[in-house]
Amino acid sequence: MLRSDPADGRSLAELGRQVGTSERTLSRMIRRDLGMSFTQWRTQMRLHHALVLLSEKTPVTSVAHQCGWSSASTFIDVFRRTFGHTPGSHHNAV
Repeated sequence: MLRSDPADGRSLAELGRQVGTSERTLSRMIRRDLGMSFTQWRTQMRLHHALVLLSEKTPVTSVAHQCGWSSASTFIDVFRRTFGHTPGSHHNAV
């Protein structure tokens, strides 16, 4: 569900209700299968989608919103901390 819409902001509890299981069960499954928390996985998934969009020359502000960040500045900060450069410089290098 979240891969098809990275901007989907539903909580783990809401997603659990959607698929008929508890937040705690989903949390344990994610940690066991992926070795990270739901929040960490969601951020990585969103950053991956952002890289795809940036490679397609999508404007940074649009990428931020399409990937679920509430503001471009928050997206830029997370991107820079993760990759060591801003999405704008990545965008220009592609």
